[in-house]
Amino acid sequence: MNESIKHLEEKIAYLERHVLEQDKAMLELAGDIGRLRKEMQKLRERNAASGGVSEGDGGAASPAEDRPPHY
Repeated sequence: MNESIKHLEEKIAYLERHVLEQDKAMLELAGDIGRLRKEMQKLRERNAASGGVSEGDGGAASPAEDRPPHY
């Protein structure tokens, strides 16, 4: 009986440590996603300010722009 309780306590300790490690990783990933969203927004604003392709255009280039540079 005592051995099984000790075994369960070890499992709980392992699982608690595992959950803490996952929480740290999730927090780190959430920070990365936040930074990437800000960077994407800046790039979209810069693209729109320079007259780039808007999101509604689908990103399709005109046939003249689609030709290789040696034409």
